[in-house]
Amino acid sequence: MSGVIVTDVPRAEAKDVDALAGYGVATVHEAMGRTGLLPARLRPVQQGVRVAGTAVTVLSWPGDNLMIHAAVEQCGEGDILVVTTTSPSTDGMFGELFATALKRRGVRGVVIDAGIRDTQELRELGFPGWAAAVCAQGTVKATGGSVNVPVAIGGQVVNPGDVILADDDGVVVVPRQKARQAAEAAEAREAKEAASRAAFQEGQLGLDRYGLREKLAELGVTYRSYDDCARDGAGA
Repeated sequence: MSGVIVTDVPRAEAKDVDALAGYGVATVHEAMGRTGLLPARLRPVQQGVRVAGTAVTVLSWPGDNLMIHAAVEQCGEGDILVVTTTSPSTDGMFGELFATALKRRGVRGVVIDAGIRDTQELRELGFPGWAAAVCAQGTVKATGGSVNVPVAIGGQVVNPGDVILADDDGVVVVPRQKARQAAEAAEAREAKEAASRAAFQEGQLGLDRYGLREKLAELGVTYRSYDDCARDGAGA
């Protein structure tokens, strides 16, 4: 497998990345019309951490982390490393030594659709990760791949320079050209949710606030008392 290492890729504006960092993955995903969410198998190896950064992408051979070494050189302040493989893999391709090198370069975290290891050390180092598996299986450095090319993870395309937002709920990708629009949409959704939260704290029901009683009626859903249902059951 041959490949290419693309240098000097354009990245989303830092101010837009920082704006998106103020919102959760669920909020941004919903604000973008329920798009951009990476597969649920990508789970955090820590809790209570949210990061946002620009993607440096890696396409590797399964069980081979050569191209991660190549990608470290392309990473800089505010990036998030995004790694996938040419076919499914759970081998532990990323660990504490990579995290040490990346943290020194200002990288904010890793998202890897394969295995991650040294998870305790990563937490102690303060380097967050999201992975498809936690696995101590070792890897080799033998096969070429690519860095900073479009990659697909669970049917979702991640381009280099896109915004990656990750927290306890998962990972979402925001296209670089839509980062400002997504941040504004997330701000509007957050304001709407804040108003709903205040209403629920005062005792209002979602059925009334969202007009869902009418929706139930349209769908033919009816209310019946327990006694009526019990009588019908006894008569049968």
